[in-house]
Amino acid sequence: MRHRLLTVCLCALSFVAAAACTIPAASDSSMPPARVLPADARALAYGRTTDEVLQNAELRDKIPALFGRDWAPASQGRGQIAPGAAAFFGKGGPIRMVSIGEANYVSVTGCAPDACRTRRVLLLIREGGAQLLARLDDGAITHYYAYDGGIKAAAGPPIVDAGLRALRSVGDPYPS
Repeated sequence: MRHRLLTVCLCALSFVAAAACTIPAASDSSMPPARVLPADARALAYGRTTDEVLQNAELRDKIPALFGRDWAPASQGRGQIAPGAAAFFGKGGPIRMVSIGEANYVSVTGCAPDACRTRRVLLLIREGGAQLLARLDDGAITHYYAYDGGIKAAAGPPIVDAGLRALRSVGDPYPS
């Protein structure tokens, strides 16, 4: 009986883990080519600042949906990010255009104002706004998120990491 109960619990745990909104990182070998594009109006399509992007009519519901339960603080009985993903946008960084693979993305960076070196976020918005990808660094733990756009879970992390690599090639993409 105990063996059967243990088996049922392990199966249930695997379903819960599979349903989580974070997706695992992939190896560097699967990263698509990426580069920062020259500044143009496309980078500001959703706003000139991080706050404007978060409040943009087209994105204001999609961004919290991207992070799911992690958007609100864990103290509110949600998610696995103690301050909540929203806090990682407390101090916004520069908004840029990044070409990754065959797609262009608006990149938005931010950090928790009290911990800019350890609590950072990179949000990528594919041109057209249908697909959102994010990387949230919470200390030593990195979380990846994907929203719509028909992307497979395993494809998200290499795209985000390639974008971050391109942004770092021209300087620190995060606010200081």
